[in-house]
Amino acid sequence: MIDSLHGEVLSIGLDHAVIECAGVGYRFLATPQTLATLTRGENRRVMTAMVVKDDGVTLYGFGGAEDREMFHKLQTVTGLGPKLAVAALSVFDAAELSTHIAAGDAKKIQTIPGVGKKMAERMVLELKDKVEAPLPDGGTGGAEAASRAGGASSYASEQVVEALVGLGFPERNARPVVEQLIADEPERDASALLRQALTQLGKK
Repeated sequence: MIDSLHGEVLSIGLDHAVIECAGVGYRFLATPQTLATLTRGENRRVMTAMVVKDDGVTLYGFGGAEDREMFHKLQTVTGLGPKLAVAALSVFDAAELSTHIAAGDAKKIQTIPGVGKKMAERMVLELKDKVEAPLPDGGTGGAEAASRAGGASSYASEQVVEALVGLGFPERNARPVVEQLIADEPERDASALLRQALTQLGKK
């Protein structure tokens, strides 16, 4: 079982990346959010999950243990495989999914590509007792977030532009889209920004 990879990022694709560890290049599938944290030529660590099936072995990569844990939980749902689990984590992170499942919000879960009404209801039914909804921000949490907004937006902008370039989009096309999205909604985090940018660029 390969629990994690740590080494130089050799390449980044639309849905995968390759990290070299001790002279061996490991290809893994990942969400846009995870891919956005990688930079070609730099050393990175990703958490991994290995799925073994009759037709082969597939490695999946995650930016953190929470998303990997949710990936495993999702696959305990009847009829839900690893590809759909990755699709779910491409739309919502682990905390967001936990919130929607705990709240029984099947309609929100249906926004995941490939998830219909029956599957969304099944996810709520079978996972509701297995997830914990994150606690809401309390006290000064909101104020602290607001005070960081300017710097965070600038950092998120560069991070997402870099990720989009790594995914094959020219910087001259990616940067204006990202900057406009931040201007419209400065509090949008990097993951949400990347998802929206991919949607906008896909229309062009």
